[in-house]
Amino acid sequence: MKIMDILVRDAVVLDLASESKSEILGEMARALAGAESGLDPDSLLRVLEEREALQSTGIGEGVAIPHGKLPGLGRLVASFARSRGGVDFDSIDGQPTHLFFLLVVPEHSGGQHLKALARISRFFRDAAFRARLNDAESVEDVCRAIEEEDAKF
Repeated sequence: MKIMDILVRDAVVLDLASESKSEILGEMARALAGAESGLDPDSLLRVLEEREALQSTGIGEGVAIPHGKLPGLGRLVASFARSRGGVDFDSIDGQPTHLFFLLVVPEHSGGQHLKALARISRFFRDAAFRARLNDAESVEDVCRAIEEEDAKF
């Protein structure tokens, strides 16, 4: 599975306006629902908040991978967003989070869900990849970085 196959380009947000975890999730849910027909932003936000209540998806190094399973969704979808100033996302390292990769999967996705999460996590372990996303000036720059990372695995 290639991340570019599930990334919804029109939902990429390079300058998040939100300043809290809850606001970030809402802003990303609205962006993805606005770009992907059939997604309800309120239902998506509820699923994301329920997942965050279990444990933060802030994995450290300035990265969070909010995710959830959504009933009625026909395929895996993802979006990317960036907060230049960083946000307290209850990350495991206690540092501000700047890079967000949202993954939403069908309710009964099984192994696809875990494979996608593992692939995204592997991408973000690479400091050079994180730097490219932090420095990206356009959606095209973000997509190019992801495409190049996709090609490595």
